[in-house]
Amino acid sequence: MSRFSKTLIALLVAGAATSAAAWERYPGVGREATPAEVKAWDIDVRPDFAGLPKGRGNVDDGMALWETHCASCHGVFGESNEVFTPLVGGTTQKDIETGRVAALVTGSFPQRTTLMKVPTVSTLFDYIQRAMPWTAPKSLKPDEVYAILAYLLNLAEVVPADFELSDENIHEVQARMPNRNGMTTDHGMWPGASQAKGGIGNGGTPDVKNVACMKDCKKEVVIASALPDYAQDAHGNLAEQNRPVGQTRGKPTGAPGEAAGQNGGAAAAAQPAAGAAATLALANAKGCMACHGVANKVVGPGYNEIAKKYQGQADAAAGLIAKVKAGGQGVWGAVPMPPQGHVSDEELGQLVKWILEGAKAQ
Repeated sequence: MSRFSKTLIALLVAGAATSAAAWERYPGVGREATPAEVKAWDIDVRPDFAGLPKGRGNVDDGMALWETHCASCHGVFGESNEVFTPLVGGTTQKDIETGRVAALVTGSFPQRTTLMKVPTVSTLFDYIQRAMPWTAPKSLKPDEVYAILAYLLNLAEVVPADFELSDENIHEVQARMPNRNGMTTDHGMWPGASQAKGGIGNGGTPDVKNVACMKDCKKEVVIASALPDYAQDAHGNLAEQNRPVGQTRGKPTGAPGEAAGQNGGAAAAAQPAAGAAATLALANAKGCMACHGVANKVVGPGYNEIAKKYQGQADAAAGLIAKVKAGGQGVWGAVPMPPQGHVSDEELGQLVKWILEGAKAQ
């Protein structure tokens, strides 16, 4: 058993003892989780594949599932940069042979993709099973997760196009992960690292008191180049041409006032909708608030912006219901909205009416 495993077990035992003490201290508060509840929560898959469910799925089936559940955010080939950074790209057959992605060292690829960084295939399976698709996490069956992962691995040329991934052969795929040898746990912030590296569980102390280098500092910042004012909007608004979430942002370069119009706007002056608190709760339950704020943009526009845009339009409600149901992109920028098939027509009508009436909390 590794030092890390021993440390983790000790922490879990200590946590269980603490929970038991709290349970005895506050009688009548809460209840013990049932075995079924624990089983539904305990779905993690470790690097040694403990916790991996039985199942199988091939690349072809994964392609169909990908286009239904994944392509709207990640692109048909995992290359999209609209919502998240690309999943695929930057790895070579040489990387698959060595287990180290050269582009991480040379910087030859524009940005780091998921397949460039992740060392363990179990991490991909675990995350897809736990968190995807974004609008309905944990809704995929094990065979579907295997198929989607097989398609993703095929995009990175880790497995061939006729490959069927299963719980029986996934360990063979691990031996072909491009960055499988590119991560180390022998450092001070990892339990079980060597004492020389400051290992927490091996008598060492993590390096948390490092001193910032104050030598050869720049005395002033010199801007080497800048876009002239007259050319700011020569290629349109750059903010609309970059994904509006994450670290990579585009500078607003549209016509004067255009950027403010996209991200601002006063809240619509309208009467609150009937049952506003219940509708807000519905919006949270259906995952709407993950991408939209009431008075601010998150991934998609704020509801106040939507109300303002469609104010006074007689057919606004019917049009919005159709758009939300079908999904799409382009009206509010490059980020696509997946089809919201999990929301009933009655719920869509309630949500759209609430938004157009100002999206009040009560």
